[in-house]
Amino acid sequence: MLRILIISIAAVGMANPALADPCKSGPKVNQRPGPYSSVVATGINRGQSHCFICEAGDKPTVIIFARNLSDPLGKLVKQIDKALGAHKKADLRAWVTFLAEDQPSFDPRVVQWGQRHAIGQIPLGVFEDPVGPPTYLLHREADVTVLLSVKQRVVANFAFRAGELNEPAISEIVKSLPQIVK
Repeated sequence: MLRILIISIAAVGMANPALADPCKSGPKVNQRPGPYSSVVATGINRGQSHCFICEAGDKPTVIIFARNLSDPLGKLVKQIDKALGAHKKADLRAWVTFLAEDQPSFDPRVVQWGQRHAIGQIPLGVFEDPVGPPTYLLHREADVTVLLSVKQRVVANFAFRAGELNEPAISEIVKSLPQIVK
C-alpha cells in the first residue's frame, strides 16, 4: 500500500512539473535589482510614476512583485509593514509592484485591497505590463516574487505560483529579513 502511494505521488510530480520544481523568478542572489518606475496607487506619491529602487540606493529593501490581489499576499505585506517599524534604525524600505495590463482600471482595486489589509507604510504601485520590468526576468508563472536586497544586491529571492504563498512561506520570508537589516 505504501509503495502504491509513493508511486502515485511520484507520478503526479512527473506529470505536473509545477508541483515538482520550485518557481524561479527575478534577479538571482548577488545580482543588482535594476531601476524601474511604476505608477503609485497609495502613499505620498499617489498617481505619480516613481522609481523606488532608485530612491532606496544601498538601503535594505523588500521588493514585492505580484500579479494578483490575494489574501495571503495581504498577510505577507502586513507583516513586512510591521517589520518597517521594527527595523526603523536600519532604514528598511519596502514596496509592492502589481503587474497589470491596464493601470487605470486596476488602481482602484489595489487601493481597496490595501485598505482591506490595513497596509499602512508600504507603498503599492502598478507596473503597466503583466510581464514586469524587462531587466527583472520575472517568470510568467510567478504570481508573487519577493526580493530582499541590500547595497544594491539581491540577498534572497522567493517566488510563488498562484496558491503557493502560504503561512510557512510567509514565515520563511519574514525570518530572512535579518540578512538585510544587520
